[in-house]
Amino acid sequence: MLLIDKYAYMNKLASVHPLEKMTFSLGLLLLSLIVRDELISLITFIVMSAFIILGAKIPFQYYAKLLLLPGFFLLSSLLSILISIAPNSSNLPAHFWAFSLSNWTFFIGNESLITAQQLFFSVLGSISCLYFLILTTSVQSICHVLRQWHLPALFVELVELTYRFIFIFLNSMQKIHLAQQSRLGYQSPIQWLRSISMLIAALFAEMFQRSRELNNAMQARGGESVYWQDSVCYSKKNWFGIVLIFLFLVLYGGYFS
Repeated sequence: MLLIDKYAYMNKLASVHPLEKMTFSLGLLLLSLIVRDELISLITFIVMSAFIILGAKIPFQYYAKLLLLPGFFLLSSLLSILISIAPNSSNLPAHFWAFSLSNWTFFIGNESLITAQQLFFSVLGSISCLYFLILTTSVQSICHVLRQWHLPALFVELVELTYRFIFIFLNSMQKIHLAQQSRLGYQSPIQWLRSISMLIAALFAEMFQRSRELNNAMQARGGESVYWQDSVCYSKKNWFGIVLIFLFLVLYGGYFS
């Protein structure tokens, strides 16, 4: 079991109704993306991080590692937005920093700086909302709520099967890799390349066979998988807190806009 999946089942907010957690996280996610206000995104990040660390009791070190995962993609996006290149002869727009090299000028424009700042805080708030959902709610509970929302059954089934095949894929890869290591299959660069190619081919064949067996099993059961979902009651206190947070952010954003 992946650690992130373990926390989804064993956190302190696991007993909260999944609809409440999905409404809270997805609602704040949409609000942060629609409003695109840096302070609201920062407040969203702080609130979500507090619920993850203090409410769900997720270790701070693990949460910080998860935040570093999308950091590379965010950093590369920010660099491409911030740094602009123009010939030395051209008139530069209003800029914060400039550096000339040969016949070209590298500069950071004021508008680019504002755009990168908005993107940074917006992504930060969005990531915290998604991490709150996946760290406190199991995929089984998420799919149960998606069925309640009357989303297409095919879409829900694909979500469940894709998530299930992640574990099958990782388990098969670890077994094959361990078997190759025991036979000294990674001693030299040539052996490493040969072992990796055999690993990929074996995984493709096994995943194809597993998917065909799963498809046959689902057709034998009527074409739809059935999952057990624990009965969880709604909490008026939780709904009141969700509405209160939403009203605060909406009124705050309208007051300072």
